[in-house]
Amino acid sequence: MQNHTLSIFKSMQLSQCRAVFTGAVIAAFLVVVSVSASAQPTSNNGMDSLEKFVSETRSGRADFVQTVTSPAREGEAPRVKKSTGTFEFSRPNRFRFFYQKPFEQTIVADGEILWLHDVDLNQVTTRKLAQVLNGTPAAVIAAAANLKGLQADFTLSALPEKAGLQWVMATPKTRDGQVQNISVGFRVTAQGSELASLDILDSFGQRSVMTFSRFEANPVLSVNHFQFKPPAGADVLRQ
Repeated sequence: MQNHTLSIFKSMQLSQCRAVFTGAVIAAFLVVVSVSASAQPTSNNGMDSLEKFVSETRSGRADFVQTVTSPAREGEAPRVKKSTGTFEFSRPNRFRFFYQKPFEQTIVADGEILWLHDVDLNQVTTRKLAQVLNGTPAAVIAAAANLKGLQADFTLSALPEKAGLQWVMATPKTRDGQVQNISVGFRVTAQGSELASLDILDSFGQRSVMTFSRFEANPVLSVNHFQFKPPAGADVLRQ
């Protein structure tokens, strides 16, 4: 069965693995974070907020709520699934998603390897991070060191303000992945701009919306925090 954590990274083939309630991925990434901007954005533009986030937020952690809506089948209403959890990241290429409800699952990137642990199945799947990161929400949130680096993989465009948020759309330049586009919403505050929402559309027409709360910008997170050791007795699948 194909794992659909595609809101965070590209698809991975997992034997007997259930979906993580994400239509495509992060995000990833991607992704539960607020921008640690020391001053107000120079204009009401999502591109300004994105640039500050990428350049100034080197690490972060937050809670998230993720709602995945699948296309309606004939004669049926759209299927909606919700999950909650926490997210942490440290640039470059280190992040940890911990899905708490409705079932427990952990996704960890240590800079080189991506680990996915399904607790109920006691199954761990690994894959080289470079094979699954490009063109995904996790790349927007946790990989690029600056806006120029992000533009190498995405076409970026500012969107009109909606629901009190500034928006920018990131469209992957490569079409071999399963993410069509990622809309990132920022909220302007007295302290700067914070990431409020990720809206991810995949090639199957499935939409994943992540909303973020309790964000902490630039906490000290050691490299060891993003290491993962498979639990004793776990079935480890290497791809």
